Amino acid sequence: MIRTFNGKTPKIHQTAFISEAAYVVGDVEIGENSSVWPGTVIRGDHAPIVIGKNTQIEDNGLVHTGTPMSIGDNVHIGHNVVVHCSRIGDTTLIGNHATLSEYAEIGDFCVVGAGALVTPGMKVPDRTFVVGVPAKAKGEVSEDRIAITRQSVEIYIKMSREYKEQGL
Repeated sequence: MIRTFNGKTPKIHQTAFISEAAYVVGDVEIGENSSVWPGTVIRGDHAPIVIGKNTQIEDNGLVHTGTPMSIGDNVHIGHNVVVHCSRIGDTTLIGNHATLSEYAEIGDFCVVGAGALVTPGMKVPDRTFVVGVPAKAKGEVSEDRIAITRQSVEIYIKMSREYKEQGL
Protein backbone atom coordinates (compact mmCIF):
# COMPACT_ATOMS: atom_id res chain seq x y z
CA MET A 1 0.00 0.00 0.00
CA ILE A 2 1.46 3.33 -1.05
CA ARG A 3 -0.01 6.47 0.50
CA THR A 4 0.36 10.25 0.39
CA PHE A 5 0.85 12.09 3.69
CA ASN A 6 0.79 15.88 4.08
CA GLY A 7 1.07 16.29 0.32
CA LYS A 8 4.12 13.99 0.01
CA THR A 9 3.74 10.88 -2.13
CA PRO A 10 6.41 8.17 -2.27
CA LYS A 11 8.55 8.23 -5.44
CA ILE A 12 9.16 4.65 -6.49
CA HIS A 13 11.25 3.68 -9.50
CA GLN A 14 9.26 1.65 -12.02
CA THR A 15 11.63 -1.34 -11.64
CA ALA A 16 11.27 -1.48 -7.84
CA PHE A 17 9.11 -4.17 -6.26
CA ILE A 18 6.82 -3.13 -3.42
CA SER A 19 4.79 -5.97 -1.92
CA GLU A 20 1.06 -5.33 -1.79
CA ALA A 21 1.37 -6.23 1.91
CA ALA A 22 3.93 -3.46 2.60
CA TYR A 23 3.01 0.09 3.70
CA VAL A 24 4.98 3.01 2.25
CA VAL A 25 3.86 6.53 3.14
CA GLY A 26 5.02 10.11 2.80
CA ASP A 27 8.37 11.55 1.80
CA VAL A 28 10.01 8.32 0.60
CA GLU A 29 12.11 7.67 -2.50
CA ILE A 30 12.94 4.10 -3.60
CA GLY A 31 15.51 3.48 -6.33
CA GLU A 32 15.66 1.10 -9.27
CA ASN A 33 15.59 -2.66 -8.70
CA SER A 34 15.02 -2.21 -4.97
CA SER A 35 12.45 -4.31 -3.14
CA VAL A 36 10.20 -3.97 -0.11
CA TRP A 37 8.78 -7.25 1.16
CA PRO A 38 5.54 -8.20 3.01
CA GLY A 39 4.86 -6.63 6.36
CA THR A 40 7.44 -3.87 5.94
CA VAL A 41 6.49 -0.32 6.93
CA ILE A 42 8.37 2.70 5.57
CA ARG A 43 7.11 5.95 7.11
CA GLY A 44 8.38 9.22 5.72
CA ASP A 45 6.05 11.29 7.88
CA HIS A 46 8.62 13.22 9.96
CA ALA A 47 11.56 13.43 7.55
CA PRO A 48 12.60 12.24 4.08
CA ILE A 49 13.82 8.69 3.51
CA VAL A 50 15.91 7.96 0.41
CA ILE A 51 16.57 4.33 -0.49
CA GLY A 52 19.10 3.70 -3.26
CA LYS A 53 19.13 1.19 -6.08
CA ASN A 54 19.36 -2.60 -5.73
CA THR A 55 18.44 -2.46 -2.03
CA GLN A 56 16.18 -4.95 -0.30
CA ILE A 57 14.17 -4.57 2.86
CA GLU A 58 12.97 -8.03 3.84
CA ASP A 59 9.74 -9.03 5.54
CA ASN A 60 8.46 -7.13 8.58
CA GLY A 61 11.06 -4.38 8.47
CA LEU A 62 10.39 -0.95 9.94
CA VAL A 63 11.98 2.15 8.44
CA HIS A 64 11.17 5.44 10.17
CA THR A 65 13.09 8.54 11.19
CA GLY A 66 12.83 11.95 12.77
CA THR A 67 15.73 13.30 10.69
CA PRO A 68 16.62 12.78 7.02
CA MET A 69 17.65 9.18 6.27
CA SER A 70 19.76 7.77 3.48
CA ILE A 71 20.00 4.05 2.70
CA GLY A 72 22.60 3.37 0.02
CA ASP A 73 22.84 1.15 -3.03
CA ASN A 74 23.19 -2.65 -2.85
CA VAL A 75 22.06 -2.85 0.77
CA HIS A 76 20.49 -6.03 2.13
CA ILE A 77 18.30 -5.46 5.20
CA GLY A 78 17.15 -8.71 6.82
CA HIS A 79 13.85 -9.78 8.34
CA ASN A 80 12.38 -7.83 11.27
CA VAL A 81 15.00 -5.05 11.24
CA VAL A 82 14.23 -1.67 12.80
CA VAL A 83 15.92 1.12 10.83
CA HIS A 84 15.68 4.44 12.68
CA CYS A 85 19.17 5.73 11.87
CA SER A 86 20.51 8.55 9.69
CA ARG A 87 22.54 6.55 7.18
CA ILE A 88 23.33 3.10 5.87
CA GLY A 89 26.17 3.07 3.34
CA ASP A 90 26.52 1.09 0.12
CA THR A 91 26.95 -2.69 -0.12
CA THR A 92 26.07 -3.26 3.52
CA LEU A 93 24.28 -6.18 5.20
CA ILE A 94 21.98 -5.62 8.16
CA GLY A 95 21.22 -8.96 9.86
CA ASN A 96 17.81 -10.20 10.94
CA HIS A 97 16.30 -8.57 14.06
CA ALA A 98 18.94 -5.82 14.25
CA THR A 99 17.98 -2.36 15.52
CA LEU A 100 19.66 0.78 14.19
CA SER A 101 18.86 3.63 16.58
CA GLU A 102 18.39 7.32 15.86
CA TYR A 103 21.31 9.35 14.54
CA ALA A 104 23.41 6.21 13.99
CA GLU A 105 25.45 5.99 10.80
CA ILE A 106 26.58 2.76 9.16
CA GLY A 107 29.42 3.01 6.65
CA ASP A 108 29.98 1.32 3.29
CA PHE A 109 30.77 -2.44 3.08
CA CYS A 110 29.66 -3.08 6.67
CA VAL A 111 27.94 -6.02 8.34
CA VAL A 112 25.62 -5.50 11.31
CA GLY A 113 25.09 -8.91 12.89
CA ALA A 114 21.71 -10.46 13.56
CA GLY A 115 20.09 -9.11 16.72
CA ALA A 116 22.61 -6.28 17.12
CA LEU A 117 21.61 -3.02 18.77
CA VAL A 118 23.37 -0.07 17.17
CA THR A 119 22.99 2.62 19.81
CA PRO A 120 21.90 6.23 19.24
CA GLY A 121 24.54 8.28 17.45
CA MET A 122 26.94 5.36 16.92
CA LYS A 123 29.20 5.80 13.88
CA VAL A 124 30.21 2.51 12.26
CA PRO A 125 33.24 3.06 9.98
CA ASP A 126 33.46 1.58 6.48
CA ARG A 127 34.21 -2.17 6.29
CA THR A 128 33.36 -2.79 9.96
CA PHE A 129 31.61 -5.87 11.37
CA VAL A 130 29.51 -5.10 14.48
CA VAL A 131 27.58 -7.48 16.74
CA GLY A 132 25.96 -7.56 20.16
CA VAL A 133 23.78 -5.57 22.51
CA PRO A 134 25.01 -2.90 22.51
CA ALA A 135 26.78 -3.34 19.17
CA LYS A 136 30.56 -3.39 19.22
CA ALA A 137 33.09 -3.59 16.40
CA LYS A 138 34.51 -7.09 16.03
CA GLY A 139 36.73 -6.64 13.03
CA GLU A 140 36.99 -5.75 9.37
CA VAL A 141 34.61 -7.12 6.74
CA SER A 142 36.47 -9.42 4.36
CA GLU A 143 36.30 -9.36 0.57
CA ASP A 144 34.60 -12.79 0.75
CA ARG A 145 31.84 -11.37 2.97
CA ILE A 146 31.38 -8.40 0.65
CA ALA A 147 31.04 -10.84 -2.27
CA ILE A 148 28.34 -12.75 -0.35
CA THR A 149 26.45 -9.50 0.28
CA ARG A 150 26.63 -8.69 -3.43
CA GLN A 151 25.40 -12.19 -4.27
CA SER A 152 22.43 -11.79 -1.88
CA VAL A 153 21.56 -8.51 -3.57
CA GLU A 154 21.61 -10.16 -7.01
CA ILE A 155 19.42 -13.04 -5.82
CA TYR A 156 16.82 -10.60 -4.50
CA ILE A 157 16.88 -8.45 -7.64
CA LYS A 158 16.09 -11.58 -9.68
CA MET A 159 13.42 -12.76 -7.25
CA SER A 160 11.73 -9.34 -7.09
CA ARG A 161 11.53 -9.30 -10.91
CA GLU A 162 9.83 -12.69 -10.79
CA TYR A 163 7.35 -11.40 -8.20
CA LYS A 164 6.59 -8.37 -10.41
CA GLU A 165 6.17 -10.55 -13.52
CA GLN A 166 3.71 -12.73 -11.63
CA GLY A 167 1.71 -9.73 -10.42
CA LEU A 168 2.49 -10.30 -6.76
